[in-house]
Amino acid sequence: MKKIKTEYDLKVEFYDLDPMEVVWHGNYLKYIEAARCDMLEKIGYTYEDMKNDNTAYPVATMDLKYIKPAFFGQKLRVESTLESVEPALIISYIIKDSKTGEKIFKARSMQIRIDSTTKESLYTAHEKFLKKIEEY
Repeated sequence: MKKIKTEYDLKVEFYDLDPMEVVWHGNYLKYIEAARCDMLEKIGYTYEDMKNDNTAYPVATMDLKYIKPAFFGQKLRVESTLESVEPALIISYIIKDSKTGEKIFKARSMQIRIDSTTKESLYTAHEKFLKKIEEY
């Protein structure tokens, strides 16, 4: 399977800050979730498509590393890399300052495909998803 890399840009908003005036640690998950949705949209196989195909990809594990704080108004870029889809969907993320390229945060998520009705784990990707990846 070919690796797919995408970029997602965002700006740190005031409501993302904690009392120390840096991005609250939990918001980095929100940033990578947005980047993952953006990646799937660019590939052409969204969560809505998964729902229509009676499949889902719940998160099984996440590895997170906080490198530097991000601040109000800072422009960030999330670089996402689709590493594999079988037996699990694995995506790595690096959040950087858009201007300097300095690393702020990195993460890796593993999601296991399930049948939405039975909740049974499936260790193969849906054929429509594989086709969209190859077409990308």
